[in-house]
Amino acid sequence: MPQQIQTILSNLQGFGPRRLAIMGGVAALVMAIIGLGAFYLNRPAYETLYVGLERSDVNQIGLALNEAGIGFDVGSDGTSVLVPTGKTATARMLLAEKGLPTSANAGYELFDNVGSLGLTSFMQQITRVRALEGEIARTIQSINGIRAARVHIVLSERANFRRDEQEPSASVVIRASGIDEVKSAMSIRHLVAAAVPGLNAEKVTVLDSAGTLLAAGDDPINSSASRSLGVEQTVESQIEANIRRALTPYLGPDNFRASVKADVNTDTRQTEETIFDPESRVERSVQVVRANESANRRSAAAPATVEQNLPEANLAAVDGPQSSENSDRKEETTNYEMNSKRIATVSNGYTVTKMSVAVVVNQQRLAAILGEGATAEQINGRIAEIQKVVSTAAGLDMARGDVVNVSAVEFIDGLDGVEIAAPGFMDKLGQQTGTIINAVAFVVVVFLVAFFGLRPMVASLSKPAEIAGPSFDDVQRSLPTPDQASSETESLPQPPRTNPLDDLRRKLRPAPQERLARMVDLNEERTAHILRKWAHQEAA
Repeated sequence: MPQQIQTILSNLQGFGPRRLAIMGGVAALVMAIIGLGAFYLNRPAYETLYVGLERSDVNQIGLALNEAGIGFDVGSDGTSVLVPTGKTATARMLLAEKGLPTSANAGYELFDNVGSLGLTSFMQQITRVRALEGEIARTIQSINGIRAARVHIVLSERANFRRDEQEPSASVVIRASGIDEVKSAMSIRHLVAAAVPGLNAEKVTVLDSAGTLLAAGDDPINSSASRSLGVEQTVESQIEANIRRALTPYLGPDNFRASVKADVNTDTRQTEETIFDPESRVERSVQVVRANESANRRSAAAPATVEQNLPEANLAAVDGPQSSENSDRKEETTNYEMNSKRIATVSNGYTVTKMSVAVVVNQQRLAAILGEGATAEQINGRIAEIQKVVSTAAGLDMARGDVVNVSAVEFIDGLDGVEIAAPGFMDKLGQQTGTIINAVAFVVVVFLVAFFGLRPMVASLSKPAEIAGPSFDDVQRSLPTPDQASSETESLPQPPRTNPLDDLRRKLRPAPQERLARMVDLNEERTAHILRKWAHQEAA
């Protein structure tokens, strides 16, 4: 057996049961502290399992995970469940087997539990509406920033004795965070209107969880005011982009600023025009009518005499006047086809009625381009050139009343073009502060426990055991003579030797002062007698 192990065993035997029990307790306490520190400081991080849950779902998921032996935690908002890292897939598979979470926005899976027997048409219609509401609510919740949604749909009902058909309508309640709820409400209205047959976006009402009305009634997007404003913004942005592309190669992107104000007319116009061309004609039909008439008239009449009143009197006719008539008629009708043009114009676009452009240029950039000693005339000449470029790029029409103004001014640094700096070392360090604190705390705990617990215990095990105190004769024999004491006393102020062997001898054999102190503890009177004897010898 090695000498070190024998020394340790002998020292342990010399400590006694009491000291051994104390050392065992210290060792157990040290191990317990290290274990607890490692558990609490290095326990696994949690990751999100589900968010946006109802309280009932959180309770059911907690019971299921507890039965499966999977640790979990609930978020501060009470609507999210967290599990240790690496347990997400297992927890989700386990919950899926048990049908959790049971969302209130059930979709078409409602038909899975509906039997075909004993189901009336009313129940089928209600189930269809519920399924449609659940599917639409799920789609709305998939939008970024929408945490929860609830949809109510009223479909049109057909009746035999109803003249006016009821139009479908819908209402949506959303709970959002970190987004523009008004813009999202506009999108949700069109989404719901497209998902429900016959539903118009104007019949969809959207509210938030606080009861604030977000969208209702007429769609403001289709209003004339919104359309005009959108067209103006588009025209102004396009013209500004044209000016920017024209001036950037010459001045640089940060040495000028352009602002455009456009007056746009978005009125809808419909024009119908018919044009006839009298110089262009084509004979369509010609009709000619000719008529020749000839008439001869002759009349004979008896003379008025007495004989006419006699019966059976035969009177000879006497020739009367005669007449003849000849007529010739010709009628000609020609129909012409006139060349005509019909123009129907429907304009739903826009017309720019007036435009104003303002451009400011960095004066320092112009001075750098012109060089040192540039005069005011040179600067004004460059400004005039820039004004021509701006007028051409913007498509200005001075006859229309357009205005352009270019000025050279001194720019203030730091107002525009501020770039967001990338996260530096301190930002990244701040993100890992929690991990670093846990690691440092664990290292400190281990160091303190090792320094104040293990080190004294190892030191006590390595030094020789004190079985019994030395006898008086042994102490007396171990004391040095006066000459040796004087030589040792003179050698005390000297610096300690650096030789390891001398240090080891000094540790194995105590110094005379230590031996004298130990002798005083054993017998004070005998020690005083020896000291007086030494003093008497030195005096002699």
